[in-house]
Amino acid sequence: MKLNKRRIFPLIYFSLYLIVALTIALNQPLNDTFPSLCNPPDEHSRYKVPLYICNHGTIPTGFEEELFSGGCRWTYGFYTLLPYMVQGYVMRFVNLFTDSPLVLLYAARLVNVTIGLAMAYVVLLLGKKLFRDDRVRWLFCFLVTFLPQSLFLHTYVNPDSMCLLSTALMLYGLVCGYEDGFSFKACALLTAGVILCALSYYNAYGFILGSIVLFAAWFLKKEDGRWRYDWKALLKKGIPISIIVLLCVSWSFIRNYILYDGDIIGLTTKENFIKSFGIARETWHSQGRSLADMLLETDFFRSLSNSFIANYGSTSIFTWKGVYWFYRLVFVAGALGLLFRTQESRPLSDRKWLRILFHSVMIFCMAMPFILLVRYAYTVDYQAQGRYIMPGVIPFMYYISHGLEKLPLWTKSPERVKNVLFAAMLVCVVASLLIMVYVSALPYYLQASVL
Repeated sequence: MKLNKRRIFPLIYFSLYLIVALTIALNQPLNDTFPSLCNPPDEHSRYKVPLYICNHGTIPTGFEEELFSGGCRWTYGFYTLLPYMVQGYVMRFVNLFTDSPLVLLYAARLVNVTIGLAMAYVVLLLGKKLFRDDRVRWLFCFLVTFLPQSLFLHTYVNPDSMCLLSTALMLYGLVCGYEDGFSFKACALLTAGVILCALSYYNAYGFILGSIVLFAAWFLKKEDGRWRYDWKALLKKGIPISIIVLLCVSWSFIRNYILYDGDIIGLTTKENFIKSFGIARETWHSQGRSLADMLLETDFFRSLSNSFIANYGSTSIFTWKGVYWFYRLVFVAGALGLLFRTQESRPLSDRKWLRILFHSVMIFCMAMPFILLVRYAYTVDYQAQGRYIMPGVIPFMYYISHGLEKLPLWTKSPERVKNVLFAAMLVCVVASLLIMVYVSALPYYLQASVL
């Protein structure tokens, strides 16, 4: 079934993304609004950073009072700034033609809509490399792009959108590199992904470490029964990548080092700044409660699961229970499918140990955002929001899609049945997204002004 030769699927894929993403971006409110706080999470605080850049033409520090929001005594100026810089300077350009606050807000949001479109394209290319069966490839693409929460992150001002694009670029660069020996194209993709990740979202730094490990491991080969490491090839390809990455990202850490007394990340300074106002965060740790208490005595995992699937507004707008159960069923079925030995997807390498290492690193990349979230929720601020673990969505959906194609229901079915199963899955994925956006969220948006 050569779906990749038909134009209908790419047309549906990109058109659906744009229609739904624009619907959300142009209708959801900016500020806390009645009813149900349907504004995106913290956007009213985040938006102050690109707005500052638009108004002043300079990058703010975390101490700027202009970035404060009401009684909130800290700002997003302490965090990585590249996503806000792109949005701010686009807004500054738009500001040459109009002073409309609404247009400037839309300009900032549309930056992320565009980034999401780029991610959808990279995911499409990645799927072609990972799966032999075009049906499974399209299922993988739809699961990544149209998971309601995944698409939501591309519709408002945040660093998550660029972070997701960066993970897609790193993974695609690695897969291409394992196929062609890290050509210029693969190295360029990997470099771009590392740069965007380093300057967008700390929670995804596991992908940077994982990319370094997988890149370096590729040059270890066994020839004529003896292990040999190709240092010459590693240095030839690795040094240019390292130099470009350092040139592009070092300014941010040097700037933080200078501004925040050696705190290159800036988060310790942020917490100390909050404490300087006499604000003490009451956490599970500060109360002397154990981590197990937090995880088991609350609905942490249920909230995390629901908000990973679909949770709009300020974690306030949920959708039909059927949507959550559909995705849970897909996740469970995909996980069970991984237990079967049938091999359908494209092998990442002809070296078994390298394939094992690749999958081990992917598990690490998926686990790291979760570990960081649990640590943050326990010691700093209790949060059980799926958007914090979204950096792992691409490898997660790869394994779910691969597991589904290994199920006997798929492998032992004739082509006609496979086509029906494929069509049913796509319909359910799209229907879940449309229900979340047009049935559950849009009615709230239409009751509130955008600004």
